[in-house]
Amino acid sequence: MPYQQLLEEYAQGADLLANAISSMTSEQLDASPIPGKWSTRQVVCHLTDFEPIYADRIKRALVEDNPTLMGGDPDVFANGLGYEVRDLNNELNIIRTTRQQLLTVLENCDDAAFQRTGQHSRDGDLTIETLLKRITGHIPHHIKTIEEKKQALGV
Repeated sequence: MPYQQLLEEYAQGADLLANAISSMTSEQLDASPIPGKWSTRQVVCHLTDFEPIYADRIKRALVEDNPTLMGGDPDVFANGLGYEVRDLNNELNIIRTTRQQLLTVLENCDDAAFQRTGQHSRDGDLTIETLLKRITGHIPHHIKTIEEKKQALGV
């Protein structure tokens, strides 16, 4: 299957994130050592909030004819969804469970399914392949920002 490598990378996301934050204390997770940037806890909550959104987008593109896929403003989510009080074990479990479920669906699709599209409210036509690449790269992208925070904190 041409998408096997991408699916394997997608499957590893929750573990990569868990490893990136495992050595951090609660105080370090909540610190904002880089002015104007989210804390690590906020980053993890952001990642968690967008996992089910991407899963929904992919599922709807699989079963509906070019559905509308709504965008979301990460800052609006961060300001209104209680990031400062959310338990990171729960957040990681949501990411892990969401990805496990979607993997079961995608591993049973033929290659043509990955070219089905949805119409994103901001970005236009997006294939399932593109959506999967975006969400697969989301955690590694933010791990880089977590590493910057850890370095600034001396962790």
